Amino acid sequence: MMKSEQCFFCSQGAKQIDYKETETLRRFVSHQAKIIDPLHTGTCSKHQRLLAQAVKRARYMGLLPYTK
Repeated sequence: MMKSEQCFFCSQGAKQIDYKETETLRRFVSHQAKIIDPLHTGTCSKHQRLLAQAVKRARYMGLLPYTK
């Protein structure tokens, strides 16, 4: 993805990132199940931290894979 003008979560007005919304989280995870760099996704640092926490929780709960 190209760097967008504004963070995806800021434009949605998101206060929290829910780990149960796997379709949203998959957008920010590569095909190797790695969290994509914020330079490529365009997320701000605040939401990148929340995103990383949500992805790690989803992995722990078995909703997202650790590896492909």
